[in-house]
Amino acid sequence: MALLLFGSLLLLLFVGVPVTFALGLAAIASIWAGDVMPMLIVPQEMIRSINSFPLLAIPFFILAGDLMQSGGISHRLIEFSRTLVGSMNGGLAMVAIVTSAFFAAISGSGAATTAAVGAILIPAMVAQGYKASYASANQAASGALGVIIPPSIPLILYAIAANQSVGDMFAAGFLPGFVVVGSLMIYAYFHALKNPTARDEPASLADIFRAGRKAILALLMPGLILGGIYGGIVTPTEAAVIAVVYSFIVGAIIYRELPLRDIPDILRRSAITSAVVVSIIATAGLYGRIILKLDVPALISGLVISLIESPWLFVILVNVLLLFVGMFLEAAAAILIFTPILLPIALEFGIDPIHFGIIMVVNLAMGMFTPPVGLNLFIASQISRISIAQLTRAILPFVALMLVTLMIISFVPWLSLALTGR
Repeated sequence: MALLLFGSLLLLLFVGVPVTFALGLAAIASIWAGDVMPMLIVPQEMIRSINSFPLLAIPFFILAGDLMQSGGISHRLIEFSRTLVGSMNGGLAMVAIVTSAFFAAISGSGAATTAAVGAILIPAMVAQGYKASYASANQAASGALGVIIPPSIPLILYAIAANQSVGDMFAAGFLPGFVVVGSLMIYAYFHALKNPTARDEPASLADIFRAGRKAILALLMPGLILGGIYGGIVTPTEAAVIAVVYSFIVGAIIYRELPLRDIPDILRRSAITSAVVVSIIATAGLYGRIILKLDVPALISGLVISLIESPWLFVILVNVLLLFVGMFLEAAAAILIFTPILLPIALEFGIDPIHFGIIMVVNLAMGMFTPPVGLNLFIASQISRISIAQLTRAILPFVALMLVTLMIISFVPWLSLALTGR
């Protein structure tokens, strides 16, 4: 039954069936063939999987990201970032990275970060002498910060799947996120030494202050959201609602760059994205229930522990597995499928579940800019009008860089646990 469960899923994904339907059909096929549980359980289990208060944060963060993307926030973050690093070697590439980090700390979405920041900065980088392929690759990789730096939808999903605190997962994402930002900026600097481009004039303190004053409402938002969560004032779900209200007020009333006529389209776009994510959660919950019913985690755990003695070798193998999975499967589905299987083994090896969650999320973040399913690649390609083949060649150095960064995050647990108090 386990072979049928996994084999049918792989076959369905291979022939191009959408993830939601592939998970659901594989689960139903296993139930029907092996009489694992009554078929009546299927709708009940799917409803149970999404009947979770913390999951309400996901559609609200998606809506907040869409509101910010249309409300003028990205422009102000870019101008502020330009005053900070725009005059350095590789300055505009660094601006894309820093702005993506700021936007990630607001939106929680890698795709929204890539689209909002890339729409402005990819053309600006090309105009300043950067190759379109490099500018697009830089933005595609930087956009992945949206799923690493909190608030992050994959971090919420892992917390629910692993029965961990969402607040702890958010705290754990900060330092690894900064390590990724630092590595991307170092690469941008040395790339610019070999490929010189025009640079901005150095900004004065007055320029920095002026740009910061214009962007202050956007910069305050992460502090408002995360400060409320860590201060015990609001839950992550309530913080997501605050993010929506704050985004609307700032974009529509204060900045006046969010026309009310655009609201229906924004709501429709957010509803579609949320429906895709929630449907994956529902069918992945059913799939995971069958995995547990067949005792697959215990079987795999016993096999792995009997063959592997070192926890570090296990971490390396998990990284290889998730890197491969991330190339073909969306992060939400991968987290919900593999957490129940891999986490019990990690716990047997004494790996902290929070640290293991960060390893999973950073791995799957790379999937956003690795072909063939990398969503950020397609978004950046559409903005720059270059082919996916060109962009795939340009992204390879970023993949190598992220592999090195991933190893650092994997083998230095302190980076994930220092801010959680564990």
